[in-house]
Amino acid sequence: MINAKTRRSPFFFLTLFLLNLPLAGFCATPEYPPATVEMKLQRVSEHVYYAQGAAGIATENQGFISNAAVIITNQGIVLVDALGSPSLAVLLEQKIREISDQPIIKVITTHYHADHIYGLQVFKDQGAEIIAPAGYDKYLDAPIAQQRLAERRESLAPWVNEQTRLVPPDVVLDHSVSMTIGDVELDIDYLGPAHSDGDLSVFVKNDGVLISGDIIFEGRIPFTGSANTKNWLEILEKFDQSGIKALIPGHGPAAKDPAKAIKMTLNYLKTIREAMQKAVDEMQDFDTAYNATDWSEFEHLPAFKEAHRRNVYGVYLSLEEESLQ
Repeated sequence: MINAKTRRSPFFFLTLFLLNLPLAGFCATPEYPPATVEMKLQRVSEHVYYAQGAAGIATENQGFISNAAVIITNQGIVLVDALGSPSLAVLLEQKIREISDQPIIKVITTHYHADHIYGLQVFKDQGAEIIAPAGYDKYLDAPIAQQRLAERRESLAPWVNEQTRLVPPDVVLDHSVSMTIGDVELDIDYLGPAHSDGDLSVFVKNDGVLISGDIIFEGRIPFTGSANTKNWLEILEKFDQSGIKALIPGHGPAAKDPAKAIKMTLNYLKTIREAMQKAVDEMQDFDTAYNATDWSEFEHLPAFKEAHRRNVYGVYLSLEEESLQ
């Protein structure tokens, strides 16, 4: 029993203070620096919304340069990709709460690149299941993943910081699967190494909406990096467009003409590969080959100045390697 004398003791107040410290710490959710960029959810179909990133380079617009899709079912919400920082993921969730109070139960990651995965920790900490393609570990377990995170902690501070961590998936897919969640049917296609070391696309069958990840870019220069452009091009050339009413790319606005969107990315890759293949076959140096090629078809697209020459050089090197094999 606590008597009046005990309540007046300074040790009584100290004890209360110390007892409450752990409770405050364990109950609090992580605090992330607020993202202040403009973000809105655009409705594509009955079940599908998406947030569209800006058409800039990775460190512009507080890192909000990629897309995330939101699929609302009657048994929970499925996200496709998680944006480029925990702060952006928190902002995305705030926008989701304006249209639904369903829990976020799954995040399907189309591929493991920084601008699509740094928000994963927000949803993982809430209990969402993370699904990713086989090949994700070639990025996540390689030095580049930690190097990129260290760089983004500088270039995207404070939104990417020491709290930001790399989150591995709970489920890894090395083949295509169909999945029914409540009233929504999903076809998740495993595409293998293409834009990245492993890529997925998601087709919402009820609505005819394809969420392509970075296999397709719309309205901007694709990023090829160390992509397997041979496989990527083959995927696009064989792409089955039947039943697709709308397409949400990894970057850029949703396309109501999927064939046109696919054609732009396909033509870009094909033009680069044909020009650089000729250069490799003729043992021509890169600068000569680059300057001799007409790139005017793509010069008007956002990110051309920042990304195009590096893309072409990466393809040139990969074709040299292919020729040796």
